[in-house]
Formats: sequence, structure tokens, C-alpha cells
Amino acid sequence: MLAGAVTVNSPSPDGFTASELADQVRALSKQSPSEYGARRAVYDLKKLRGKKIVRRIGQTRRYESLPKGLRAMAALVVLRNKAIKPLLATAQELQPSRGAQNPTALDTHYDTIRTAMRGVFQELGLAA
Repeated sequence: MLAGAVTVNSPSPDGFTASELADQVRALSKQSPSEYGARRAVYDLKKLRGKKIVRRIGQTRRYESLPKGLRAMAALVVLRNKAIKPLLATAQELQPSRGAQNPTALDTHYDTIRTAMRGVFQELGLAA
């Protein structure tokens, strides 16, 4: 969630503060202020500064994203949301359901597609 919060706050022309970053992280992750506060955001910002992803603006308490770091963070967010999460979701073996009591033709087609996709994923090495 930190990567998403940094990318959301980065377009601000005056930069962003640790409190604004904490607010954004809480909004994205649905955490309470006690779970992720400004102190934790300051700690995370120090780590991001060490990795050259963000920098402090002068002698203020405001931060800005560096272009190279922002590209890396955006790539991480896209990779997580568009590739890793869907692959993990398909790799989970769910308990087979009993099936519909009165299956329709649509239910039968859906089951056929699901079975075929499982075979495709196994052939590609994407499924366990």
C-alpha cells in the first residue's frame, strides 16, 4: 500500500508530508490511525529516502518522489495488481462445489471453460 500511496501523492507540486502519506496509506489499506500513523510513515519515508525513491524538499518536512523511484513504484503497483494477484487467485485450489441443483446450459458452459483454463494454466506452468 505504501507504493500506491507514494504514487498517488507524488503529483502534488508542493510535495507531501508524512501525515498526508499516512492518510493515503490508511485510505488504501483500510487501516486505523493506530495501525498506521505519521510516525510509521516517517520511518517508511526514511527507508524510501535511503533507496533513492523520495527526497526531502530543502529543510522542510515535505517530500517529493524522484522520477526514477516513481517509475519503479508505479511498475511495482501495476505488477502487483495486474499480474501477481490474478496469478495467485488462479493458483488456489478451491473446494469443488456440489454444482447447481438444476444446472442450466450456461452453468455447463462455464464449468467447461473453467476446466479448460485449468488445463491451460497447468500447461503454461502457472498453476500448482
